[in-house]
Amino acid sequence: MINYNNKTFVPISSAENGEVSNQTVFHYKQVGKVLSSEYSGGEIVKGQLIGLVDEKGNIDMRYHQVNKKNQLLTGQCTSKPEILANGKIRLHEKWEWTSGDRSKGASIIEEQ
Repeated sequence: MINYNNKTFVPISSAENGEVSNQTVFHYKQVGKVLSSEYSGGEIVKGQLIGLVDEKGNIDMRYHQVNKKNQLLTGQCTSKPEILANGKIRLHEKWEWTSGDRSKGASIIEEQ
């Protein structure tokens, strides 16, 4: 199992209907199979996520965040890891808003 504890991730691509940008920074913590993160930057004032990591390093998570428009948004996401040649982790994410327009999208974030 991949351990994401104390790793920092930044987006390298995101869908237009998402709020993350290259200014958003995710700080991951992991204890056992339980993953959590606080994140902020760009349009996001504060966000948090919680999820479960499986034996292959896949993450099933839920998130909530407040943006600069003072909107509270929620969603769900699945992330699949890719280990890069330099040993860093790249996460391929498929997500869906569970509030607002309930649209779906995809993002890629990478370990700094």
